[in-house]
Amino acid sequence: MAHGRRVVEREGQALLELASSLDESFAAATEVLLNTHQRVIVTGMGKSGHIGRKIAATLAATGTPSFFLHPAEAAHGDLGMIVRGDVLLVLSNSGATAELDAVLRHGQTLGCAVIGVTAQPQSPLSQRSDVLLLLPALPEACPKNMAPTTSTALMLALGDALAVAVMESRGWTRDHLRILHPGGSLGSRMAYVDEIMHTDDALPLVAAGAPMKEVVIEMTLRRFGIAGVMGHDSNLVGVITDGDLRRHCDDLFHSSAQDVMTARPITVPEGTRCEDALALMQSSRITCLFVMSANRPSKPVGLVHIHDLTSGRGS
Repeated sequence: MAHGRRVVEREGQALLELASSLDESFAAATEVLLNTHQRVIVTGMGKSGHIGRKIAATLAATGTPSFFLHPAEAAHGDLGMIVRGDVLLVLSNSGATAELDAVLRHGQTLGCAVIGVTAQPQSPLSQRSDVLLLLPALPEACPKNMAPTTSTALMLALGDALAVAVMESRGWTRDHLRILHPGGSLGSRMAYVDEIMHTDDALPLVAAGAPMKEVVIEMTLRRFGIAGVMGHDSNLVGVITDGDLRRHCDDLFHSSAQDVMTARPITVPEGTRCEDALALMQSSRITCLFVMSANRPSKPVGLVHIHDLTSGRGS
């Protein structure tokens, strides 16, 4: 525990130093990334390469076309991946990684701008960079000052900072990001309830005067644990849940839907994001929400269950 805390504390302090060290060079690097009409090619060797793969993925995920180029593979034919107009984002804590030489020479031959990330201001990489991003020259969190720990944490954070700064400068919104993240939990969170809600014949709706026997049959058939109660004007006037059934169990089958329902139910309008609907369910401790028409707020047009929101699937 002591060793772990020491490493995290050292890296945390290093990140604060990195934040305070960002200057006009960071702004210049952001401008270079914004103005390129091709791709950002991230490269680095060893642990810097592993960080570079993540940075390239983050850039791509935030709207900046990017990929990682392994410098050793580049020297064996993959230099052909670089085209005129690309930007090279080159990572090397020492700034003297020999394997990067072929990438730098070929990229500069094509006129590619080079953004160098290193902790050594007098290194070969620093001298060959159009924009130099200097990392704070700090010892590694490794007690032997050998294993890349602090340096890689700094590179990763700097890559995140560049990606997000470029995204913000482009004015990207959640809708832009959603296009690039259609799958997984992130895609589900950014979707709209309209896309996953149950509609039409799948909706468990009953008339206000319906006997509870019919209501129970409807709830059992639809399997949502809820029924919407409709008034004479086809407006949603209440809901009946499994909890309502238990609370009225003594006189359940001598009652009508309007006798048992909970009036003024919690609903959401069309166009609500799934993550907002899920947050509302969790805060209200409910498992279903009726989705109301945008043009007629009292008319239910859909239903979402909490399982739809956590799995991203409706029907």
